[in-house]
Amino acid sequence: MSLHPLAGQPAPHSFLVNIPRLVSSYYAIKPDPHNPAQQVAFGTSGHRGTSLAGTFNEAHILAIAQAVAEYRAEHGITGPLFMGMDTHALSEAAWITAVEVLAANGVEVRVEEGRGYTPTPLISHAILEHNRNRSSGLADGIVITPSHNPPQDGGFKYNPPNGGPADTSVTQAIQERANQILRDGLTEVKRWPLSRALGAVRAFDFVTPYVRQLESIVDIAAIKAAGVRIGVDPLGGSSLWVWQRIAEHYGLHLTVVNERIDPSFAFMTLDKDGKIRMDCSSPYAMASLIGLKDRFDVAVGNDPDADRHGIVTPDGLMNPNHYLAVCIHYLYQNRSGWPAGMGVGKTLVSSSMIDRVVQSLGRRLVEVPVGFKYFVEGLLNGSLGFGGEESAGASFVRMDGSAWSTDKDGIILGLLAAEILARTGQSPSQHYRALEARFGASVYTRIDAEANSAQKKVLANLSPELVTATELAGEPIRAKLTRAPGNNEPIGGLKVVTENAWFAARPSGTEDVYKIYAESFRGEAHLERVVQEARHLVGEAFRRAGV
Repeated sequence: MSLHPLAGQPAPHSFLVNIPRLVSSYYAIKPDPHNPAQQVAFGTSGHRGTSLAGTFNEAHILAIAQAVAEYRAEHGITGPLFMGMDTHALSEAAWITAVEVLAANGVEVRVEEGRGYTPTPLISHAILEHNRNRSSGLADGIVITPSHNPPQDGGFKYNPPNGGPADTSVTQAIQERANQILRDGLTEVKRWPLSRALGAVRAFDFVTPYVRQLESIVDIAAIKAAGVRIGVDPLGGSSLWVWQRIAEHYGLHLTVVNERIDPSFAFMTLDKDGKIRMDCSSPYAMASLIGLKDRFDVAVGNDPDADRHGIVTPDGLMNPNHYLAVCIHYLYQNRSGWPAGMGVGKTLVSSSMIDRVVQSLGRRLVEVPVGFKYFVEGLLNGSLGFGGEESAGASFVRMDGSAWSTDKDGIILGLLAAEILARTGQSPSQHYRALEARFGASVYTRIDAEANSAQKKVLANLSPELVTATELAGEPIRAKLTRAPGNNEPIGGLKVVTENAWFAARPSGTEDVYKIYAESFRGEAHLERVVQEARHLVGEAFRRAGV
């Protein structure tokens, strides 16, 4: 994809979404329940869409909320449901709809006082705190957010009692029931007027217990003693009030550089494709904070629901893969309360630098398909100390090895960057250069390649036997994977591995493309060769399958 000429520049007024039209479309447009494009579809991060296209409308949320209420009843989940929303315009509308349905179904809903915004990790933390040492009356949660997606989008995620993203069996059940409710004309939806529903919900303080317990997972005292200058840009999201409370409660040298909340996100700089996207791993979306890098020792960006992190040092914005490797290298040497058998979780499209770091630490690597849901049980039962994915999402356990959040937490990842600097005297980017000196420098890319629906289906269900090549870019192929080594789950595509390189190919769920992820420890020219041969190998697999 070519770089948009305005990438990294402030969004022109003409690029802003019409918020009144967006919100009115949420109520006015009625999705066609027989059109697959307008049905409820739970991907790796819940149901997402926009009201303007009939993909995120009141009917969808009525059906999903009713399906969630029924799922809770069927599975004996009788405790409170913790519900939060981010600062996208459609989140507020969907929050109201969900409250009206859940309250009518007798669900005890707990929300931030004053209908405040609540980050994803605080919902997960609240669920785990409530459920600790309980076997009945368990809590679960909902986060209304499309994460870093553009301002016109809405999203709805369900977190079961384990606190993390729901696995496929749960989301499939909710999705199927919601679509049935849509097809039946919403006749089975129970709903109260908002005034009555608000009288039934309970206000809950998500922020105070989260902030006060941060000392159990990050060395706040070291950060304060070292006087680390921290800059934070919430990118107009729900973490604003959390960061303000952290600075106040602990007396840190922490400055929130952007306190604006605006559903059009007019303050953003455009992403690489010219869209407004609150992606804290993008140097174009993060241009404003990067421009302030010399004012701070370390700076942090979060997306609107704060489940992602962007780390800025005086060297600039860190590549998410690089920061994950640094976190793992640091944590497993500086958490004496973590058992020796505690493994490291990574998604199979994350950098192989992580593999080399984990091997040097003598730890167990758990490589899983794309999706944070695959780390949930490990973080909960203590078999994993850290779980991270290449898209700048990660979480880790407390200093004593107990669970903190089983969903991604961009706030603790930001504070960890300050701890690393405070305790070692070196920034995370300096630590990564040391890892490169020890393990070699890698180059990484992700690109899209065209594929029709039949080809995407073949790729999603590929068997290794359809790949006959024995070499990739001049190196013997060590593995052809269609299942993840860490849990034997299908990866929905193919990964081919050599000693110094790998590629993974996965079909897109929304576009007629497949994504190629690739990495090489032998330089840019070798990486380009890997990508070219990846296209050829996948093409050969298509031909052998007759598509």
